Amino acid sequence: MIKTEGYIIEPDPNYDQRRRVPSTSASLIRKEIEIPDPGDHEVHVKTLAVCWEGNMGHALDRRPIDLCLDRKEPWCLIGNSGVVQVLSCGKGVTQVEPGQTCLLFCNGNPDRWGYPQKIYAYDQPGSYGLLARETKVHELQLIPLPEKSPLALQQWAAFALRGVTAYSNWRLALHTLRGLIFEDELPYINVGAWGGGVSVLQAQLAAKQGHKVFMMSSTPERLEVIRKAGVIPVNRKEVFPDLDYVKYQAARGENNQEYLQKYEQSRKAFREKVGELTDGNLVNIFIDYIGSPVLPPTLEVMAREGIICSAGWKEGMVLTQIRAIECINRVQRISTHYARRREGFAAVQLAVHGDIAPTVDEQQYTFDTVPEMAANYLAGKYVFFPVATFN
Repeated sequence: MIKTEGYIIEPDPNYDQRRRVPSTSASLIRKEIEIPDPGDHEVHVKTLAVCWEGNMGHALDRRPIDLCLDRKEPWCLIGNSGVVQVLSCGKGVTQVEPGQTCLLFCNGNPDRWGYPQKIYAYDQPGSYGLLARETKVHELQLIPLPEKSPLALQQWAAFALRGVTAYSNWRLALHTLRGLIFEDELPYINVGAWGGGVSVLQAQLAAKQGHKVFMMSSTPERLEVIRKAGVIPVNRKEVFPDLDYVKYQAARGENNQEYLQKYEQSRKAFREKVGELTDGNLVNIFIDYIGSPVLPPTLEVMAREGIICSAGWKEGMVLTQIRAIECINRVQRISTHYARRREGFAAVQLAVHGDIAPTVDEQQYTFDTVPEMAANYLAGKYVFFPVATFN
């Protein structure tokens, strides 16, 4: 057994299984734990750095699932974006060697073509995440990092989930657009982005390829990170502060004329701003990791033959569409879930070459302050990439 110290979560004894409603959120419990010895193709690793991710917040919220109940396990160890050092390998391991520093590749239960059906340290049963000093992973869930790297350890931890996701989603979105409009017809395109860490890395990758990219945010810290990524920052709080379609729908039901008027003003300002940024040509690819609150206004600024792409959601999982309009306008929806292994290696090479480089939050955390990192993330007290470095 691997005897180590980690932060676990336990099941909600009063969870409403039928309605999938928790009675309370989960807490990180620090304790000594035992993890089964690695199998033939598994690797014993030491955690070096961990980035707090959205799925970890979902795990604590127990939404959309209670991990422990879903996996039928008495406790779960989360944490699926980070960097580890290989301590020992099972007898069948060929992909890594003891002493190597590796990026965690959190693909779990890949299908025939290597795309994940489950995610390591989230809904993959029997997986043990990085919120422990030591843990184990399958050898195919590790990508060795070059000894000489332009990225710091903390940057790789931030890159592990979001950078790989950004590359896979962008690759499919761009290839889909090129199925509609050939590159020699429109070499450089207009790209917009809503969202957080994945969005800013995807926007950075698009900008590095020469496209005109803008991204919305509402805090000075995030706008500065966006600017440093080579992307045009747009302060949504100043330009269109009331652009929330979910609130708009509620206001219609309540006949709240004040908000309805504010929404229309923001909607007009949004359209004008996008028109200004794209020289009236509108957006060819819109990266949307927000969801329901921004979808209708996003559709209004899409060029014909446009792409809306996402690999997650922040607010609102359920979207509606009018199929006839979608068909006529040829707007395509791209939805992805992390990446296949060969995409992971390709994404790492892009990072090595400087095409993607996360800007880690200034506030740094340690193993002892992981609960503080979690609390700050859930309270919105972070920029894009909160990282804990373990001693």
